[in-house]
Amino acid sequence: MTELSRSEQLHNQLETIISQAQPGQRLPSEPHLATQLGVSRATLREAMRTFETQGLLRRRQGVGTFVVRPTQVIESGLEVLESIETLSERIGLPVSMGDFQMVSCAADEVVAAKLGVELGAKVLCISRVILADERPVAFLVDTIHPGLLVSEEIGANFTGSVLDVMLKRGAPVLEHSRCEINAVAADGDVARALDIQRGDSVLRFESLLYSIEGKPVDYSFSYFLPGYFRFHVVRRVG
Repeated sequence: MTELSRSEQLHNQLETIISQAQPGQRLPSEPHLATQLGVSRATLREAMRTFETQGLLRRRQGVGTFVVRPTQVIESGLEVLESIETLSERIGLPVSMGDFQMVSCAADEVVAAKLGVELGAKVLCISRVILADERPVAFLVDTIHPGLLVSEEIGANFTGSVLDVMLKRGAPVLEHSRCEINAVAADGDVARALDIQRGDSVLRFESLLYSIEGKPVDYSFSYFLPGYFRFHVVRRVG
């Protein structure tokens, strides 16, 4: 039998500690845990990052590291565009909207090119945090083509999905979304929104939503916390 490497042993030791802990339980401090496992703090921190990426650990600056165990995972294929609210309703997982901001912004070069508007044109920018299990699990940022959606339509009943607002209104008629998916290191804004550490891995969807006329409607970034989401693609052979 092949002898496990030290990194594999450390991974197994941490996995045992996490599996035996209760959700929400704080782990021993890094210095204490590093001494207990016989590794440096840098080595321990690197090993723990794997479990953070899986959504099993959550570090809070100045407070400690806590065990997180999602009650349910939001799973979806990528062939059909659906909101988080629609997906969560399907599995019976309650979600709600946390921090929310809606402002009129001037289109920069990237937004102007994506939405086909003039540089500096006024666009509607909507950002919000989605909560599950009373913690942030997604951070969504939409930039809407001028005149397609007014702030009055985002009223007290808004639950976080710009897509659902447009679908309910029925105009413009939406046809498809082009999406680029990457695992990225959280910058300061994303880290604050999701209550994670800067540099932690998140799944980012960069999307451009089109109307049936082929015109860009909504340029968006969606950041998903690993562990709470599982996406898949059905691929045809041939």
